[in-house]
Amino acid sequence: QVQLVESGGGVVQAGGSLRLSCAASGRTSSRFVMGWFRRAPGKEREFVAAINWNGASIRYAASAKGRFIISRDNAKNTVYLQMNSLKPEDTAVYYCAAGADITKYDYWGQGTQVTVSS
Repeated sequence: QVQLVESGGGVVQAGGSLRLSCAASGRTSSRFVMGWFRRAPGKEREFVAAINWNGASIRYAASAKGRFIISRDNAKNTVYLQMNSLKPEDTAVYYCAAGADITKYDYWGQGTQVTVSS
């Protein structure tokens, strides 16, 4: 089993920045693809960003491209999501996920709330 714990959420004004962290423990593998997803109130969960094991392959949702940066530190078993130029529509619970493939995630964190005020 792999445990994922997100942190770094909070309340920020529009235009501000937040850095989310996701610490992995348990049967961790630096080979896992790590992803960030979010669920806004009344909406379905959506993909935000993903990074492969060595950072050579990174994908972003259109809504995140140019504003968010995903990175990972395998020595610390941690993945990050730097979020800049935040908008009220970025308000959501952000979830970290890990899996063997970018299209299939086997492990999920509990989520961290991000609220962007206008």
